Amino acid sequence: MDIYIKLFEVLFPVFFVVGIGYYLGKKNPKIDTTFITNFAANVGTPSMIIYALNPVNISFNIFINYFWYYAIAIVGFIIVGTIILFLLNTKDIIRELPPLTMPNTGNMGLPICLFAYGSQGLGVSAAISALIILCHFTLGVFLADRKFSLKVILKSPPFYAIIIAVFLLYYDYELPGFIENTTFLLMYATIFLILMSLGIALTRLKVFSLNKAIFSSLGRVIVGPIIGYLLILYFGLEGFAAGVLLIQCSMPSAVLNYLVASIYSPKKIVDSVASTIVVSTLMSFITIPIVVFFALKYFN
Repeated sequence: MDIYIKLFEVLFPVFFVVGIGYYLGKKNPKIDTTFITNFAANVGTPSMIIYALNPVNISFNIFINYFWYYAIAIVGFIIVGTIILFLLNTKDIIRELPPLTMPNTGNMGLPICLFAYGSQGLGVSAAISALIILCHFTLGVFLADRKFSLKVILKSPPFYAIIIAVFLLYYDYELPGFIENTTFLLMYATIFLILMSLGIALTRLKVFSLNKAIFSSLGRVIVGPIIGYLLILYFGLEGFAAGVLLIQCSMPSAVLNYLVASIYSPKKIVDSVASTIVVSTLMSFITIPIVVFFALKYFN
């Protein structure tokens, strides 16, 4: 019975705040989320990275290990995503690959791991999110635009936050109290805002090809955790860090895939990406509780 109570405690806050955003988006379709996007990208996400990747929460070795474990997982996502899109007779596999490759490890993954495993879970999940952030501004842009641009990542504040955090981890420097308290407040404010913006986004993104979106989404929310579990078995991982890896592999497609596609890809591709994000997110409301239950039961 305790594990069901814990599961409810972990998931209810996340889904409740997403529900608030969905309600607000339905009530006021013209609500402007530009502030949330700018705040999260320029202030909130860097603060979250610096707070979470604190030597108190995670060691440098664990950061490096799980950074590379998830890099292997991404390779698996790419292979499976390519196969699925090929079977669906997708004309532009390269541009439609990002939503199957880059999960929502930030907006949904971080708070779920935080509530499931506390500050240590937050540290490991932040290591994984740091990799996904780098992928969005490198691999994501490359796939969407079919060319690489170093300027995009150099203009990204989270990139510099990752460098600072890794430096602090490597030399085992703890954050000064005033910085820790400031980034703590900004992190929780960001978690609330980005979860709410996810709910708002669900009212705006539309499904244009349901059958294709369903099969693509299954590849994200079903095959994703399977790949994560295979990695856990292969490397003999255990404890809360293994649970975090499994949970982060089970996340739906990130909304940031849509934002990148809307800048660099044709409208038809953007519509397809939006469809996968919506359907995979809705599916995840069913699959995530199952994965989190499994993680809490066997990796605690």
